[in-house]
Amino acid sequence: MTARSTRCTTVAKTRTSRLAAVAAIAVAGSMLLTACGDQTDSGSTKEGGTAANSAPLFSKLPTDIQKAGVIKVGTDASYAPMEFTENGKIVGVDPDIAAALGKQLGVKLEFTSGTFDGLITGLESGRHSLVMSSMTDNKKRQEGLDDDGKKIGKGVDFVDYFSSGVSLLVKKGNPQGINSLDDLCGKTVAVQRGTIYEDTFKAQATKCGSNKLTIQAFDTDAEAQTRVKAGGAVADLNDYPVAAYIAKTSGGGNDFEVVGNQTDVGLMGIAVSKDDTQLRDAVKEALDAIIKDGTYAEALKKWDVEDSAVKSATINAGK
Repeated sequence: MTARSTRCTTVAKTRTSRLAAVAAIAVAGSMLLTACGDQTDSGSTKEGGTAANSAPLFSKLPTDIQKAGVIKVGTDASYAPMEFTENGKIVGVDPDIAAALGKQLGVKLEFTSGTFDGLITGLESGRHSLVMSSMTDNKKRQEGLDDDGKKIGKGVDFVDYFSSGVSLLVKKGNPQGINSLDDLCGKTVAVQRGTIYEDTFKAQATKCGSNKLTIQAFDTDAEAQTRVKAGGAVADLNDYPVAAYIAKTSGGGNDFEVVGNQTDVGLMGIAVSKDDTQLRDAVKEALDAIIKDGTYAEALKKWDVEDSAVKSATINAGK
């Protein structure tokens, strides 16, 4: 399973259940959003936190973050309901979980949107300290490997917080009769670049052999959706909660439908630099705290994704 685009000002994105108007914006306009510093109102302190902070886990944070009072978080805010932009603000499942984490940690989790395939690079360069963007925890990302197993980075650690499978999204009415990945052979599909969904389509293309599967990769999932809606591709692939949200809301429920069974159930994680184990462990402890006190469950219920809850925080449990 899963994982994820640069944009700015007004727009939304897509990964389970929301308003039709928002989904329409996600499909048509996510590509307009640039990495311009949109933020959530997470946490309970302003910049310049001090050691006197009374939040339960403030003392667990690295000193530089305690002093700043802020944890910068990279995301791709075009994946409703997980993270998307509404009225100039990044909202969704991940920002709501982050807000709860911020209350435990005593700092603000500040989201900035960028392209999904550049989020880990931004983490390694210090542009942000966390990545929270429906990113699948897998061994390739943990170890910094490309699709061919070549070492391209030092890898990241994940604090796992969400579980989901993937589903095919097709045009309403399923005109091509797509019900499984095998039905895609000889056809064209659309997908967001740099995601595990692109990897899944590549693996299927190999399986299809001479009955060629053509893959069109885009910077945002909204672009991939638009391609499917226009008939230029027969399917997109997404986490089930996102696919279900898109099908329910885009065009008032008249644009898409989800087909086939959920596959490749796996964990999503909050990515942290391997050099930042203190922050990683503090985030894990905060996640366990909000699972225990019920605020985690409240965040998931708000977005109708309770079935994707984890029972406890884990580190690098993805396969």
